[in-house]
Amino acid sequence: MLTGQQYKDSLKDGRKVYFEGRLIEDFATEPGLAVPMERAAEGYDKYFSAEPDARNPVITAPRSAEELRDKIPELLEMDLLLNVTYQSIMTLIVAASRIEAAAPQFIPRIHAYIEQALRDDIRITECITDAKGNRAKAPAAQDDPDAYVRVVERREDGVVIRGAKMHISAAALGHDLMIMPTKTMKPGEEDYAIACAVPVNAPGVHITNTTYHPTDRDERDFPVSSRISVPDSMCIFDDVFVPNERIFLDGQVEHAAVFAHSLGLWERLGGTAFMVEQADELVGLASLIAEANGTHKISHIREKIDEMIIHATLLRAGLEAALMHAHSTSEGYFYPDDMYTNVTKYQGATQFNTMVRHLHDIAGGAVLTAPSMSDFDNDTLKPFLEKYMATGSGVGGEYRTKLFHAIRDTTADAYGGWHQVTNIQSGGGLFAQRLVTRRHYDIDRARRLGLRAAGLPAS
Repeated sequence: MLTGQQYKDSLKDGRKVYFEGRLIEDFATEPGLAVPMERAAEGYDKYFSAEPDARNPVITAPRSAEELRDKIPELLEMDLLLNVTYQSIMTLIVAASRIEAAAPQFIPRIHAYIEQALRDDIRITECITDAKGNRAKAPAAQDDPDAYVRVVERREDGVVIRGAKMHISAAALGHDLMIMPTKTMKPGEEDYAIACAVPVNAPGVHITNTTYHPTDRDERDFPVSSRISVPDSMCIFDDVFVPNERIFLDGQVEHAAVFAHSLGLWERLGGTAFMVEQADELVGLASLIAEANGTHKISHIREKIDEMIIHATLLRAGLEAALMHAHSTSEGYFYPDDMYTNVTKYQGATQFNTMVRHLHDIAGGAVLTAPSMSDFDNDTLKPFLEKYMATGSGVGGEYRTKLFHAIRDTTADAYGGWHQVTNIQSGGGLFAQRLVTRRHYDIDRARRLGLRAAGLPAS
């Protein structure tokens, strides 16, 4: 296993990582990369063991519904890089079980790669969404054939790929990029049915980064995003060679969607678990700021908080249902139920804006206009700010201001905007969740009930 320092040293491997147009050779010099790097290093130190055959204890496949349930608190405690590594490993395990009968030649490679990844204690990020070009056109019909990652050359010892993957969280901070088809492929699109693992520092890989990390601002005004920011990346593959042992699918269009569906399951489970935690956090902030404002006993304020509580409870019930109805792979590994996971993720995403609106309505305009925490450092300003930001009854001005900054940071600033989008898009958009739900819902039973209610014979 690696220590945190060994992890940080491992990133100095010649990778081509860019931020705001600049090639970054030392992540420690760039706060938007340094902060998440340090958090990932803390994760390494947290689970480090000096035993020769030690493995990260949280990257284990659950063998029962109970073990799967026990994973949820671990998922919430993990840094994001470890979380996506866990998702990547679980994706490969589930995908292998689903293609084993029809494409057995890839199974030994997948198992060997998982073993190597665990042994070397590397971090893996998932690369699924392509540039896509014209969304109305299929991959093979694009004006630019590289709009979807594809194989441009097949050799005896591997393949060469070209294209780009979008929206890859923490790609610059990991060791391997796990590439998979973004959707179902059809006959004639064999070159796009490629799943493989590519080292971040492989020749031809270029990674651009964006971040919501606050720059040149008092970090006390950003109590959440200053601690847990993560860069999102475009990963460019400019004729990158992939050896055979790192290829998990190549040309089998009938299995192209298996990896994406398997990933979506684990990504949505993690997203759903976070949504449950986030919903409770919003309730907590609403309760605290209402009390600080002196409005916590007003009926319409209480009603809004009640609605937020009901929303949070429904999400938790959906998560519990997904875990309760877990399924097993042929190898005995358990994964959450597709339908309940997707329904809960959909509900959380579609109702998030409503819950945030309630919170903003309860809190008031100072969510945006509260003084900076650095203003409290000014000896002239501090007594005025304490006086006018306070509300009496033991609610100090600085205390109330910190609540406003927490609300703004998580719901109304860069990090809040990031959440607005990722709550919808992570794990696939809303349409994908509706599609999976419809596929698994027992519509025939519902129709029989409808016929019975109408006094009509079952067909």
